[in-house]
Amino acid sequence: MLAMCLALGACSVFQWPEQVRGNKVDPDQLKELVPGTSTRDDVTALIGSPTARATFDDNTWIYVTQQTRPRIARTLGVVSQTVVVMNFNDQGVLQTFRTLDQADALPVEMASQTTPSPGTEASFMQQLLGNIGRYNPGAALGGASFGGNGAPSGGAPSSTH
Repeated sequence: MLAMCLALGACSVFQWPEQVRGNKVDPDQLKELVPGTSTRDDVTALIGSPTARATFDDNTWIYVTQQTRPRIARTLGVVSQTVVVMNFNDQGVLQTFRTLDQADALPVEMASQTTPSPGTEASFMQQLLGNIGRYNPGAALGGASFGGNGAPSGGAPSSTH
């Protein structure tokens, strides 16, 4: 009993270190950026390239940082997450930036509906047996299929003298 308690207690001592993923933005670096004055080149030189850009707006840059730690079966668990969103005008001048964390995250629900596919609702056996007799070895090799007399089907039989 004592050995089991010690073994379980040791598990909490030997935790994997946290890993930083993404482009971590230091709050002190953000203080150096001035909306209305700083440009895209200034942001890139100070912070680096964005993790992503908005899908339909090239003027919105997104910097995502996650701190993760391996958990059960080596799956990664998110310890903390920070997202910095920067908006530029068409001339490339920084207009606004904001920092979001896990408290700002919105839950995403999966759709329970299925997308219908056109065609018949054939069972596995119908699909398997429905292709019997449709095999054409000539078509599979890219050649013509041959009739019983050795001539290509659809063509005239060859004559020999």
